[in-house]
Amino acid sequence: MEVLIIIVIGIIYLIWHNIGDADINFKIKEHTPFVLDELKEDKAVFSTEIEISNDGKQCATIMDCFIRSQLPYEQFAGVKVYGKAELKNVPREDDYFEAVLIQKHEKINIVIKITLLDRNKQSIKEILRHVVDIPVDVVYQHTARHKAALDKKRLVLPAAEIAALLNIELVD
Repeated sequence: MEVLIIIVIGIIYLIWHNIGDADINFKIKEHTPFVLDELKEDKAVFSTEIEISNDGKQCATIMDCFIRSQLPYEQFAGVKVYGKAELKNVPREDDYFEAVLIQKHEKINIVIKITLLDRNKQSIKEILRHVVDIPVDVVYQHTARHKAALDKKRLVLPAAEIAALLNIELVD
């Protein structure tokens, strides 16, 4: 009887192991270089592209993805930071991230947009001469065979890249 139980457990393990699950991989560190999408007197918008791969054995769903600034007013009061995520080539004006399926062994790309708005009614270029690195969290909800989970990765818009894209000099 014990041998039969061990055999059944072994068979169940092999079946479950072969079925597998999704394995979502947000490749934050390999994001594309930031680009300047828009520049106005009081606003600058930067974007980058991130690849998301499903390296697992099952289809996955990204149900939500949003950007949360980690630049507190106490650290740099010069700008308000807004972020949004959208599926590449599927821009949305309402800032809503529509759920997307990622089949096993497939990849999708999302675009992260970071908007910096001047708080002080000055030139955004002048304010950003004093900017610090801007950390933002990419927060996403995903599911597959596993229960829905919420994860996050950290993305940083470096002050040096902001300066280079705006052709300004940083001041300490």
